[in-house]
Amino acid sequence: MSTERSAAPHGDDSSATFWTPLFLAWLLALLAAAGALFLGEVMGKPPCVLCWYQRIAMFPLVLVLGMGLLSSDARSVRYAMPLAGVGWGIAAYHLLVFWGVVSEGLVPCGKGSSCADADVQVAGMVPIPLLSLAAFTGILVALWMARRRAKA
Repeated sequence: MSTERSAAPHGDDSSATFWTPLFLAWLLALLAAAGALFLGEVMGKPPCVLCWYQRIAMFPLVLVLGMGLLSSDARSVRYAMPLAGVGWGIAAYHLLVFWGVVSEGLVPCGKGSSCADADVQVAGMVPIPLLSLAAFTGILVALWMARRRAKA
C-alpha cells in the first residue's frame, strides 16, 4: 500500500488550498450531470450519440472527485483530468458539428436524434454542446488549480 495518502493532513491549511478548487470541480460535474439528466428525463430531449459520449466522461467525474473530497486525497486530480480532457474534446467536436464547421457526415450519429439538430438547444438559444464545453473547461481549470496548490 502506498504511504502517500493526501497532500496534507486533515485540518492543515495547505489541505484547504487544494480542497477548494477540487470542490468547485466536483460541484461543476454534479451540476452538469444533473442538468444532463434533467434535459433527458424531465424535458424529454433525447441525447444524441455525442451527448452520450460526453455523459460517459462527465458522470464518473462526480464519483471520482467526490471520493477525492471525502478523503482529502489530491491524487484524485490525476484520475479526473483525463476524463475531463476527453469530455472537453468530445464537447468541442460536438459544438463544431452543431455550428456546421464539421460535416454531419463525419458524425457517428446513428439511430436517435441528430447531433446537429436545432433540438440540441436550451431555451432555443444556448446549444447544449456549448454548455458541456463550458462545464468541462471549468472542471479542467479547477483541477489544474487543485494540482498546483497540492504541489505547493
